[in-house]
Amino acid sequence: MVLVLNRTYFPEGTQGVLEWNGTIVCYTIELPWLVNQRRISCIPEGEYILQKRFSPKLKWHFQLMDVPGRDLILIHPANDAKLELLGCIAPVLVHTGIGKGSASRKALEKLKALTKKAFEQNEEVILKIQLKTEVL
Repeated sequence: MVLVLNRTYFPEGTQGVLEWNGTIVCYTIELPWLVNQRRISCIPEGEYILQKRFSPKLKWHFQLMDVPGRDLILIHPANDAKLELLGCIAPVLVHTGIGKGSASRKALEKLKALTKKAFEQNEEVILKIQLKTEVL
């Protein structure tokens, strides 16, 4: 299973559209691109294996594996990138501003439901992060 995150970069934050098979699953918010600096930048574009992860604070969420120069990069609920993220990705149902969104927990549930079967069948789940290109 390959999920595609198409990003648009702004000085205040990074906006994304997460798709599977050409269909929008949800939107994303992230910190701005600051050359992959830990805790203050979004991560580099590329392909990352997703794994399910559990923590008492966040419950079930996802972790991106083998991010260059970074560790513990997660996909978890947040509605304000600058206040709630340290380099992670937050799914949201709607963008409300640059690096801001709403209904993040609902968006994560939608993403978990989509990937559930793939994880149950031990299928590899890949997140491909790329620059959004305009279609003319």
